[in-house]
Amino acid sequence: MAATAPSLRIEPRSSRHDRSGFTSGFAPLDRYLHQQAGQDVRRRVASCFVLVADDDAVPIGYYTLAATSIMLVSLPPAMARRLPRYPDVPAILMGRLAVAARHQGRGFGELLLFDAFGRALRSEIAVYAFVVDAKDDKAAAFYARYRFMPIDRQGTRLFVPMAEVASLLA
Repeated sequence: MAATAPSLRIEPRSSRHDRSGFTSGFAPLDRYLHQQAGQDVRRRVASCFVLVADDDAVPIGYYTLAATSIMLVSLPPAMARRLPRYPDVPAILMGRLAVAARHQGRGFGELLLFDAFGRALRSEIAVYAFVVDAKDDKAAAFYARYRFMPIDRQGTRLFVPMAEVASLLA
């Protein structure tokens, strides 16, 4: 009898998830899920979503979403010219994205990113862009594949306009 592939789902982080069993290989991201995510969710400063398989309580990966803004002067001039002259424009921040070390390289990061894109597009609150904080050059290269552009000089805070997000999901 052939083994069946596990059923995957992305759901809001809850007490049923065994966060202590999650290890991505990047201590700050692990520590956040283990110690801080629940407080941020309760305080409504971030939403946290986890990818789980079947009845396994240990997350395969997770991401967070929160509100943010981008200073208009930080955007490329061609984009900024088409926007109202407010000091900043609304955006959604995916502050954290992590996949457990034992599941890396299997497309779960992309699955989580596209789930976050879908949630942002379905939101009834208008945002101009989707923003991420890349933890290193490898992460920045991952996001560049999805049309993200740098906002800051260090190239660690990146954005993609929501119009691009919609075309990526089309």
